[in-house]
Amino acid sequence: MGHILVTGSSRGIGKATLQALAARGAHVIGHASRAVASAPGSMPGSPPIIAADFGDPLSVQRLWDQALVIAGGKIDAVVNNAGRFEANRLDRSDLEWLDAWDDTLRVNLTSAAQVSRLAVLHWQQRGFAGRLVHVASRAAYRGDSPAHWHYAAAKSGMVGMHKTIARAYAKDGILSFAVTPGFTDTSMADDYLASRGGPGLLADIPLGRVATPDEIAAIITFCALDAPPSMTGAVIDANGASFVR
Repeated sequence: MGHILVTGSSRGIGKATLQALAARGAHVIGHASRAVASAPGSMPGSPPIIAADFGDPLSVQRLWDQALVIAGGKIDAVVNNAGRFEANRLDRSDLEWLDAWDDTLRVNLTSAAQVSRLAVLHWQQRGFAGRLVHVASRAAYRGDSPAHWHYAAAKSGMVGMHKTIARAYAKDGILSFAVTPGFTDTSMADDYLASRGGPGLLADIPLGRVATPDEIAAIITFCALDAPPSMTGAVIDANGASFVR
């Protein structure tokens, strides 16, 4: 089975995805924003984890180059999961608000675009088929809180990018899929759930609970390994029916 690069895989959905793909026999390569001694890659037999801070535009190329070396020159699929979710109040100073906006779009959208571009060029130049899986958000369609304009905008951009890739490169055997989770039981979501009322927020989710990382990882794994080519361009919702379309 081929080599799969998973960004943002040190925790939550990304870590669950790394484990799910490895359990299927894929050769997975993980990514974290910084090297951590307790990261999964530090344990014998665990997938390698490459440190790259996506706040630095040059880090993406370095990540890709290192992943190619580990993969022996061929990466078969990429999961764009790296993300940042931080509040950005409207009453901040102009500079603070703009800096937070730029940082969130840099990590959540621009880095995914860079990785996707490198992957598409890699597959085109070498005549490989390849798969991209983009982890977006329910916020791409429904929006988010007043302090998270930047997050919703980034995820909407990711969905638009995904659809463009799917339409442009299917003829080359390059497939693109997107997953749009709602609230998921990750450290990224915990603070937000608390800030928005905790249990009261669950009243907006007909399923009565948030998703688990393993549930989202199962969808990502399906897209990366099993989804039929005719599914390219699909956006798969996973939000407990809190937003249906």
